[in-house]
Amino acid sequence: MVFQRARSAEQREMRRRAILDAAAAMLDQMPVADLTLNELSRRVCLAKSNVLRYFESREEILLELLDRGLRECVSEVSAEVSGIDPRLPAAERGARLAAVLARALGDRPVLCDLIAAQPGVLERNVSPEVIVRYKRSGYDNLVILVDRVRELLPELGEGAWMVCTMSAILAAALSAHSRPSPSVLAAYQSDPTLAALRLDRPTTLENALATLVSGALAGAGNPDRS
Repeated sequence: MVFQRARSAEQREMRRRAILDAAAAMLDQMPVADLTLNELSRRVCLAKSNVLRYFESREEILLELLDRGLRECVSEVSAEVSGIDPRLPAAERGARLAAVLARALGDRPVLCDLIAAQPGVLERNVSPEVIVRYKRSGYDNLVILVDRVRELLPELGEGAWMVCTMSAILAAALSAHSRPSPSVLAAYQSDPTLAALRLDRPTTLENALATLVSGALAGAGNPDRS
């Protein structure tokens, strides 16, 4: 792929999308920490200095991908949640919500990696203007999700906000812990008593989110009375 100089706003936007798509493809092949501007520049057939005309840093690119992934995840969860019968008991609605969240987040390991890297990596080496833009978009996405959760589980009250934010954080943490290094895998094999420490990600994530939702319901003073 050889790019000509982008002259119009439309051409510049196409160039930005091409860079983001190339970075997303790289993250399907490597950890967040291994994505470099040099390799990204090679894949999009641009000089590194030209890539930096569209994004101020590698971290801004990763923040854009995180924002894209969150929007897709929120859209999927919103659609799935709308199919849950609101006449079900609160406990059952909560369990189904946990299953929807676990599936949507569990199916997106790259998104979970980006969430895990957000405070220590992605939010460094970027300007306040980029942070404001990203945080505003993230806040808007979260509001959409919280509203959907409140429609399904009005019993949660303000606890809906905590459920939504902590679901993403739990998924990100479990994603990292459920992919042990070769040395850790070898340790599990050499000492079977350590097998209990190995996490089965889908099951563990859904159980953790179910506990989170049920605890939030209880804390809101709305245990299931049906």
